Amino acid sequence: MAGLHPKKTVVPMDFSELSLNALNTAVEIAGDSGSVEVIHVLPPILVMESNDLYGSVTDSDRKDATKARLKKQLADDKYANVRIRVAVGDPGHEIVACAKRESADLIIMPSHGHGFLKHMWLGSVAERVVRTSCCPVLVLRQPH
Repeated sequence: MAGLHPKKTVVPMDFSELSLNALNTAVEIAGDSGSVEVIHVLPPILVMESNDLYGSVTDSDRKDATKARLKKQLADDKYANVRIRVAVGDPGHEIVACAKRESADLIIMPSHGHGFLKHMWLGSVAERVVRTSCCPVLVLRQPH
């Protein structure tokens, strides 16, 4: 990270207002000289449920649909230089892998995703990213 201006920042997006706030923070910190990469991680389709719930939808189809949804949500000019990536797998692992692959200087993410119960049942993605990341992680608290 060059001073207080990271060259590359990764921001996990789950379509929540909190993750959009994290993206806005990343864009502001990056300024004109840094780049921001958004990553959304889809859960894998289990073989047992694939035909029953999803029909013939493939991971590629789901990734394309998610990427299109992200492009629509990030259509504002201030996001013009934001790159979008969609992965399938464990969110904590995929976020850290993306940061490593991109040689990111910083990950910016909210402390919680879509809700308290999700946090209780699935564990904290933010906590896992902080523990396993190869670069600094800025975890943003939920506004009160």
